[in-house]
Amino acid sequence: MNDAIRHYDELLAEHYSWMVGVPFEQKAAEQKALLEELGLAPGRHGTAIDLGAGPGYQSAALADLGYGRVIAIDTSKTLLDELEVQKGARPIEPLLADMCRFADHVRPGSVDAIVCMGDALTHLESHRDLSGILTSASSALAPGGRLVLTFRDMSQALTGLDRFIPVQSDADRVMVCFLEYEPETVLVHDLIHARTKDGWTMRKSSYRKLRVSSDEIVRQLEALGFKIDVNRMAGRMWAISARKPR
Repeated sequence: MNDAIRHYDELLAEHYSWMVGVPFEQKAAEQKALLEELGLAPGRHGTAIDLGAGPGYQSAALADLGYGRVIAIDTSKTLLDELEVQKGARPIEPLLADMCRFADHVRPGSVDAIVCMGDALTHLESHRDLSGILTSASSALAPGGRLVLTFRDMSQALTGLDRFIPVQSDADRVMVCFLEYEPETVLVHDLIHARTKDGWTMRKSSYRKLRVSSDEIVRQLEALGFKIDVNRMAGRMWAISARKPR
């Protein structure tokens, strides 16, 4: 089993929405504004794909931008079940599947937009998987279609105490992560302390994230013929927005 799938199943999925820290609709509106900033204009559109959709913040944003069909792909049933509850009447289709195989579910040249945001890209197991995702996106997108990626650029290693990161906390839960940098990956240790009727408990799990750089992605996208419209920081994430030629 993929490290990230196991980690989400064993620990992170049940705490994910709490970790985000804001209500679903607020986060969806935030992501809608970000997607507009990255080149996805409101209007009447066809199919969009959300890779690593999680509980569906970007999926909801795509639907609210006017996409008539949004395929939300993730490997966590827990998070997709949350999406099913939260999506309301939006035309979102949760799909429990490996995002590396997303092209199996659409016709070549039939998709208007593909997004892969947050930590989803870094959950890939290898740079070969990353190259496969980009190649599949080029095939699946219609001429003029757009690919939007956000990710944490972990190409530069943190050192010392900077490797300890407070994630989220309230009166009953505290989450911290610790990072160990390896040549190709970062080993992420998540620790969650929770208050129970019997006192405080600690749960812990670790998984590897792929060290991805913007230069690597841009180089591959340009080789595939994409035009890069955005390549910069957006909040705490690196953002790339690329358009397939018409």
